[in-house]
Amino acid sequence: MGRRAVVALGTACVLALAVAACGEDSAGGADEIKLGVLAPLSGPSSSAFAAYPDGVEARLAAYKEDGGKCADKTFTLVEGDDQSTPQGAVTAAQKLVQRDRVYAVLEGSPAFYGAAPFMTTTGKKIPVFGAGFDGAKQWKDTTNNLLPASIVPEYEKTFTTHGEYFKSQGGTKIAGVSYDNPAGRGGMEYSLRSAVAAGLQRGYVNTTVPVGSTDVGAIVLGIIESRSDVVTLTLNPDTSFAVVAGLRQAGYQPKAILTATGYGADLLESAPAVQAGQGVSFSTGWAPVELKTPGALRLSKALKDHAGSESGIPSFAQSLGWLTADLLLHGLDLAGCDATQEKLLSTVRNDKTWTAGGLFALPRDFTTTSADKLCLYFLKLTGKAFVPDQKASPLCGSVVRS
Repeated sequence: MGRRAVVALGTACVLALAVAACGEDSAGGADEIKLGVLAPLSGPSSSAFAAYPDGVEARLAAYKEDGGKCADKTFTLVEGDDQSTPQGAVTAAQKLVQRDRVYAVLEGSPAFYGAAPFMTTTGKKIPVFGAGFDGAKQWKDTTNNLLPASIVPEYEKTFTTHGEYFKSQGGTKIAGVSYDNPAGRGGMEYSLRSAVAAGLQRGYVNTTVPVGSTDVGAIVLGIIESRSDVVTLTLNPDTSFAVVAGLRQAGYQPKAILTATGYGADLLESAPAVQAGQGVSFSTGWAPVELKTPGALRLSKALKDHAGSESGIPSFAQSLGWLTADLLLHGLDLAGCDATQEKLLSTVRNDKTWTAGGLFALPRDFTTTSADKLCLYFLKLTGKAFVPDQKASPLCGSVVRS
């Protein structure tokens, strides 16, 4: 796609005094702020993440409509397709930094760990507002240019959140299945440890699933033979629902199946997915639209108005796009619309007030990547709707002390 101008308000640098502020590393007096958008727009991960730019665009458009402090700027998006691979992420990052010379990067990619070393060295002056779930160790460093818009998974810690949820569903033994990548493996182990801490036994575990695979016969058999009665899946919807369908075809019904992705309108628009997903649980780190909080309703309206969404329910990727763009805008509001990259980065790094318009249960503290609580929202697909679990909306768990 190349470029998309999504907010078309602003004035050019027409005075010499204003021109002096229009440096390469500054939003300056210029009317354009060029943003790189890095996501899997092709390849096996694209089915779940290609809508990431839509969430970014919706947030920027809503900011203009709401009269944000920097609404007189033109935000231009330059896309970088990581092609669903770590090497593709490096190539996309190099393009955005070295050829497109973007002011900041917004990323929503499970393969970003491939680009993280480049972005924190060669690209270290460019603020990166990212999803932070890909498993790159650089997200844990508070001295670099990576700013996570969602909670960075602390895979070395165990929180009670997942375990409490599985126990509330009557679980006694848990199976776990993940893709063969850092985010998938780490997220699944994270969930399994929490379940064990809550008193559940560990059943079948598989961490070697290729991204996008629907060849799940052996997985289904392993879950059944282990007699696991709850299942945690860190997989994209295509693979998750293949597992769910296989279990049902075999006449095996766990008490709960939790998948980390899949909540969103794209699922509801697919009749086969709706049928396969009945009774499946979904988790999200931010308030879902179904709770009708002010922040969730603003997100929903923006998706209807600017992303062609009929229902206004965001996909996982659209939510990430909204959150990363919101964090950028929050930073500009605080640092100033003409802030240099250095000023923007330092301002956000020292902030402790951002809640994404109330989408998060607790404000984010960017001076640390460690947390004492993990708050998640849980929903279950019932009929043609996602129904929030009223006892887990949100469910905030504490660190399990050894």
